[in-house]
Amino acid sequence: MSKNQLHNRPELKAARRALRNNATSAEATLWRVLKESQLAGRKFRRQHSIGPFIVDFYCPAERLVVELDGAPHFTSFGSAADYDRDAYLTGLGFRVLRFEHKLVFQALEGVLEEIERWFLEG
Repeated sequence: MSKNQLHNRPELKAARRALRNNATSAEATLWRVLKESQLAGRKFRRQHSIGPFIVDFYCPAERLVVELDGAPHFTSFGSAADYDRDAYLTGLGFRVLRFEHKLVFQALEGVLEEIERWFLEG
């Protein structure tokens, strides 16, 4: 595999695995309804790397990244890192959709509807 490959770089494999094995409760909850093409027949991958970044969820058919944001994202450092990451991903033609962790628990149906809406707008 080329060191310059974009998806699932070999050097990030251990980090991807660790993130999958230590998913937040919000990630685990959302994954239960995204896995096995349950949402509008779209396949999602979890903890998928794109370039130097590992994204929470990725739908290849839609070129859509779904990120769940917890407390670390709401600091000045976290916000700046998210901005840089989103700019990198959108610069490559990916669309990035972000939700707060609490929304997965408070309004899961709304989160799923919003993700589906992005399918239609693509």
